[in-house]
Amino acid sequence: MAWLHIVAPGRAVPTATSRCECGRDRSAIGRTRVLALIDDHEHHRTACPLRTTQEGRAAA
Repeated sequence: MAWLHIVAPGRAVPTATSRCECGRDRSAIGRTRVLALIDDHEHHRTACPLRTTQEGRAAA
């Protein structure tokens, strides 16, 4: 399971945290970095070792 938590109140600086049961724990501050973390989080959801089986890796 991967979680993405984004906080962007009004005109304040946005923040985001990306966590996963595999041990991933990343955070970002600022619009540009938060947007990059969102993209990185989406990629992680497809590449997470907990979601990718050994059989799937061999087939890829």
